[in-house]
Amino acid sequence: MAEPAATLRESPAPAGDAVTARPARPPTPSPATGVRGRQQSALGRLRGDIDPKLRTGLSVLGLVLLIGGWQLLAGRSSSTLLPTPLETWNGGVDLYRGGELVGDITASSQRVAIGYGMSLVIGIVLGVLIGSFRSVEALTTSPIGFLRYIPASALGSLFLLWLGIDEAPKIALIVVGTVFYNILMIADVAAGVPRQLVNAAYTLGAGRWRVLRQVVLPHSVPGIIDVARINLAAAWLMLVVSELLAAESGLALRIFSLYRARNVEGMFALLIIFGIIGAVSDIALRALRRRTSSWADA
Repeated sequence: MAEPAATLRESPAPAGDAVTARPARPPTPSPATGVRGRQQSALGRLRGDIDPKLRTGLSVLGLVLLIGGWQLLAGRSSSTLLPTPLETWNGGVDLYRGGELVGDITASSQRVAIGYGMSLVIGIVLGVLIGSFRSVEALTTSPIGFLRYIPASALGSLFLLWLGIDEAPKIALIVVGTVFYNILMIADVAAGVPRQLVNAAYTLGAGRWRVLRQVVLPHSVPGIIDVARINLAAAWLMLVVSELLAAESGLALRIFSLYRARNVEGMFALLIIFGIIGAVSDIALRALRRRTSSWADA
């Protein structure tokens, strides 16, 4: 007679050996991205850094798309008022061979350098004082709020009467057209200096002016350079207006002369030169910021 098959029973686990369910461990932040979950690509990462080579490639791609779109629009247009990039290049070559282009670039650059330099000096001095002292802010808020809404271009005729027809009215127009932007934006930069740094300097025995020189001003340097880089475009904008005030040379004056001659290719070439000068200035100021304030990007 066959033995009955052995039946298997599950013996209950002892009370002390009961297994408790553990909650799932949250995903560990990635050391590369600093975020939990699925790793994001470098292109779509929010506020994340990208590889310098990728940054350079994207910059080149953006420039290629701009020129390609320009070529596409000019090629499909039947109008002669939109030259192609090649026609613009040829127009620029003709201007260079005419012998006046270098003198125009030099004259315009000198006016912007002098006028915007004066505007920056005024903006740094007043901006740091306004951002640091409530009394100075209260004293200057109403006058600046009134004066900055007066169009600087409307003062051109008055500057001609007051300052003559030399370089003074042109430089003054650039100063007036940019100084209030510089003052207010630099004041915001100075007001953003952490209060803890100021209090720590006071605790160590520093006086007000020493705190300004050694705490507020150094901490504001990267912001001041950013302000200078942003408002430089306004200086070139005011240059166009200022060079119509009895100027004898300059890029804006040359554009107006080409307009009267209906030389559209030359006008586009000068616009490209404006853009190149601005881009070079922007790159130089970015490099200055990295060199003087590398700690700000850390």
